[in-house]
Amino acid sequence: MTNHTQTLEQNPTVLSNPPKKALWKGLGFQIAVSMVLGILVGFIWPEFATSLKILGDIFLRLIKSAVAPLIFLTVALGIGAAGDIKQVGRVGLTAIIYFEIVSTIAILFGFGMGELFSVGSGTVLVEGNVNSQAESLIQASHAAPQSFGHFFLEIFPDSFVGAFSSNNLLQVLVLALMFGFGILLLKEKERLVVEKALNFVAKAFFKFIHVIMLLAPIGTFGAIAYAVGSNGVDMLIKLAYLVLAFYATLILFIVIVLGTVCAIFKLNLFDIIKFIKEELYITFGTASSESVLPRLLEKLPKYGVSKQTVGLVLPTGYAFNLDGTSIYMSMGVIFLANAYGIPLSLEQLFGILLIMLLTSKGAATVSGGAFVVFAATITTTGLLPLEGVAVMFGVYRFMSMALAVTNIIGNTVATIAVAKINRQYDPTLRAKLEAEEE
Repeated sequence: MTNHTQTLEQNPTVLSNPPKKALWKGLGFQIAVSMVLGILVGFIWPEFATSLKILGDIFLRLIKSAVAPLIFLTVALGIGAAGDIKQVGRVGLTAIIYFEIVSTIAILFGFGMGELFSVGSGTVLVEGNVNSQAESLIQASHAAPQSFGHFFLEIFPDSFVGAFSSNNLLQVLVLALMFGFGILLLKEKERLVVEKALNFVAKAFFKFIHVIMLLAPIGTFGAIAYAVGSNGVDMLIKLAYLVLAFYATLILFIVIVLGTVCAIFKLNLFDIIKFIKEELYITFGTASSESVLPRLLEKLPKYGVSKQTVGLVLPTGYAFNLDGTSIYMSMGVIFLANAYGIPLSLEQLFGILLIMLLTSKGAATVSGGAFVVFAATITTTGLLPLEGVAVMFGVYRFMSMALAVTNIIGNTVATIAVAKINRQYDPTLRAKLEAEEE
């Protein structure tokens, strides 16, 4: 023990320069290789590639099985650990205001870039010839919230267990908020006992996630192979410009808008992206932001954000702060309007913006996410043909990969920014935790 201590004192580089893990052992490297292999298999053996969808589905199902319980536990613990209803209210209000401002900017950014790139102009959309999955998702869109009253009612569950069994994240979030406030009302001794018990359960779930993440490269390989193999080269070429314009728009949004947010709060955007790079690889490969929520809940406190703020803001952002989804929906509107030659006035675009601010919140509550709520928005406006939405489904998988990554970066920046506003951010904590781990 003494010799080890002396060694560290005499040679401080032991701590500052720990042995590096082999590149091939890193999850990020494994995910990148899986993506490349998936693309190759999808192009070379498309029929075989479509059968690999089950690999991605199994991985996502296992991840999603833990998402609702983890959201409940982290939000409830975040509120309970705060120990002060005023502090919780302050953080929550700051987060909601931030979410609505940035979501509005994201929608407007999508409108503007859609017009700038003239997406849809000269595109011939062939109605019909739509696969059954797209048809079923469009049918599901008719059941999506179409009024504020209906949306508001649907976020309140009629059964505690039902919210979890249906994996309705908004309902789980509401239950977690109310349960967390219930913890605050307990006597201090009782509150500490409840918090300790919930912490043990949360730790067990995080260990469960660690085991599942061993399957991430396999799941990514299957998901990418299916996406490439099932859509085929013809469909990709047909809507390639839309996909490229969408990717360019998301990159510009991240650099310009989120970069400005980081500059305002004196944060380094690229340092944040580097910190969560493995989560971004997984998100891109699986096209699911849910796949990394458990990892982010565990990781962001290591960046210096208080656990209470992470537990409250990050899960809430999954329901209310979907920047990538907002851009997908607004660019989609411009694409359809241009493709069908339907001019939209400023008044109509403003009306669509208000509808999107409502319907985009439903992306966390339904299977098919952004595509379903986009179809619901088009149905609600009655301004554009719904058939064009089905054609867009051909490249939805490739667009959802990028929008999910944008959602993750947006929510990570939001969590750190809200923490900094409320003085719940300590940048020195990251260095301390890294030193302890080493």
